[in-house]
Amino acid sequence: VQLQASGGGLVQSGGSLRLSCVASGNIFRIDDMNWYRQAPGKQRELVAGITSDGTRTYGDSAKGRFTISRDNAKKTVYLQMNSLKPEDTAVYYCYADLGAMDPLGTVVVGKYWGQGTLVTVSG
Repeated sequence: VQLQASGGGLVQSGGSLRLSCVASGNIFRIDDMNWYRQAPGKQRELVAGITSDGTRTYGDSAKGRFTISRDNAKKTVYLQMNSLKPEDTAVYYCYADLGAMDPLGTVVVGKYWGQGTLVTVSG
């Protein structure tokens, strides 16, 4: 199982970015899919989360500016980020709580993290 995040980059204050994270592997179920971020010198924090039935949760920093969505058929979660601020600068990580089959056919249920994608917002 792998989570591959993409879409980060350098953007000016007030701009927008759309992050994507696709899960791959012999996955038969994905429950929660979340985005976290970690800025230099700070703890990792929840940005947004979405359950398998579409219920959304947002961290205080994301409310009103970011939108999380998912495409279950594509095993992908998105984070649309608008009105970006310099304080949004961080490495963004995707997370999924899922069930899969390993190469031996054993059911594996667990929490997986993507590799992170860097978002830099210039002031």
